Amino acid sequence: MRCSLIFIAMLTLLMAPHASASESQLEQLKWLAGCWASESGEPGSGEQWSLLAGGTMLGMGRTIRKGKTVEHEFLQIRLNEEGKVVYIALPSRQKETTFIASSIGEGTATFENMAHDFPQRILYRALPDDRLVVRIEGLRGEAVRGIDFPMKRVQCGTQESALTANGSSQVPP
Repeated sequence: MRCSLIFIAMLTLLMAPHASASESQLEQLKWLAGCWASESGEPGSGEQWSLLAGGTMLGMGRTIRKGKTVEHEFLQIRLNEEGKVVYIALPSRQKETTFIASSIGEGTATFENMAHDFPQRILYRALPDDRLVVRIEGLRGEAVRGIDFPMKRVQCGTQESALTANGSSQVPP
């Protein structure tokens, strides 16, 4: 019994620096929290991310076309069982997919899953003037493809959050 306790204590000590480094990477993503309106999509299109709490950031994305929601996505950023930062996406009509962080820096994050059909890479990059670009890229068939989603930070929970970043609205005054 004593050997088991010593083994568990040693294992905990060995894993502690790794866990704190990963938790530090999660902290670096706090800039992503808030509401982001699509600069090119219809009003209501964009992403919203919760504050980091309990080791998790929760997000959701929505695409509006002709006044109707045509796509949605539920998102998580958290540590997996191995202590790696992961991005978990559950898009409408698709299976959940996990992408592992390949790099996290000041105002940037890249997540990869090279076994996924498309995309294999998801990149978030903060831009000046409260702007953000989300890029998905990878192979589609035999061609490399990339799609950018430019967004602007908007205030959450107000009429402004239903606006596109260019200021148009379908909400009555």
